[in-house]
Amino acid sequence: MEIKIADRLIGPNHPTYFIADIAANHDGDLERAMLLIRLAKEAGADAAKFQNFQAPKIVSDYGFKAMDGGQVSHQATWKKSVFEVYSEASIPLGWTPTLVEECNDVGIHYFTSPYDFESIDAIDPYLPAYKIGSGEIDWIESLELIASKGKPVLIATGASNIGEVQKAVHAILKINKQLVLMQCNTNYTASPDNYDYINLNVLKTYANMFPNVVLGLSDHTHGNATVLGAVTLGARVIERHFTDSNDREGPDHKFAMNPEAWADMVRETRLLERALGSADKTIAANEQDTQVVQRRCLRAARDIKAGEIFTREMIDVLRPATEGAIKPDQILKIIGTRALSDMPLGKELRWTDLGQ
Repeated sequence: MEIKIADRLIGPNHPTYFIADIAANHDGDLERAMLLIRLAKEAGADAAKFQNFQAPKIVSDYGFKAMDGGQVSHQATWKKSVFEVYSEASIPLGWTPTLVEECNDVGIHYFTSPYDFESIDAIDPYLPAYKIGSGEIDWIESLELIASKGKPVLIATGASNIGEVQKAVHAILKINKQLVLMQCNTNYTASPDNYDYINLNVLKTYANMFPNVVLGLSDHTHGNATVLGAVTLGARVIERHFTDSNDREGPDHKFAMNPEAWADMVRETRLLERALGSADKTIAANEQDTQVVQRRCLRAARDIKAGEIFTREMIDVLRPATEGAIKPDQILKIIGTRALSDMPLGKELRWTDLGQ
């Protein structure tokens, strides 16, 4: 299974595709958003992603203020209300042509996650693919609208169960066969404990249940362990948040990756891809010499005269495995044969040296 995002083929036989989710890390500044695009490209990202939402169409101010216990999880540390944070984090649709132009200039794909019907329609001309956040997984009418645009769809599956994932996948696939299904854990606290909950083995479940989708990981941990594990299990799309500094104030900076960490992740993944290599077990090109010096062949255990009949005691199994010599797994076939000529101690045995 493979899909095409702009000029890139994505699938098991292609390099991992990295999405730098800039999200709210532009901090309300267009010039800063453009800087982060350039930094993401330099760090090895294939796409720079933003989020298009209008606060009144994604969060209920009343609902969050009325929620028992107030703001919870990572939102508990926010100094402003959820509605205020979302209002400040949103980007104007008017930024889009400028952001797209910047992406084109530096050679990186432009992505965004639209969170309402108006944004889905408005952003469509600019996108090579749609990314759907985990929180939208059971809003089927939104998934169907995005799928109907005919472009590749990437969907994260954090904070959902397998039944909800199955329903979402089927809703998309019945309209659009170009799907990337991404395992995800939506705890944004950057706690080291989150490694206990990422459950990369879910990718095995997805591979078995949905063999016609591309696998991915949308991740919010630090370090490379989850990414390398996901790629090993078959993921070929990786999304992580991106910032220039984890010390900045804002909802997404603390759990994002800085350029140095991002570049290291890409480097390690490219090494892993090289190491994964082929599923065919063969003698590799760089171990042709090793198979001679480390493996064994059959050799004369003493001086042998022409006409002698070989017994097991007359045969040694020793390195090196001289080219053309008889391999150890043939030893029983040698016993009872006759030496056709004299052989010194240590000489390799060849079929041309033996007779009945």
